[in-house]
Amino acid sequence: MASTKITVNHNGSIRIEGDFEIVDPDGKPFGLAGRSVISLCRCGHSANKPFCDGSHKTSGFADTVAARELPPPKPKL
Repeated sequence: MASTKITVNHNGSIRIEGDFEIVDPDGKPFGLAGRSVISLCRCGHSANKPFCDGSHKTSGFADTVAARELPPPKPKL
């Protein structure tokens, strides 16, 4: 099974590496032209959303990231 690695970068994008598919809300896949590495926008300023275009570098976006444990999911009623 191929693995996928997702890295949330300090002050920048979410980088996805490996075997993955990205789809819109209707389930239609984005054409990634064979890419196995892409970056998704976190700052909201990209002109190419959902993909990063580097706008975070000039928009003043700042958010540091540290891995942590999430609480258990709440039971579904």
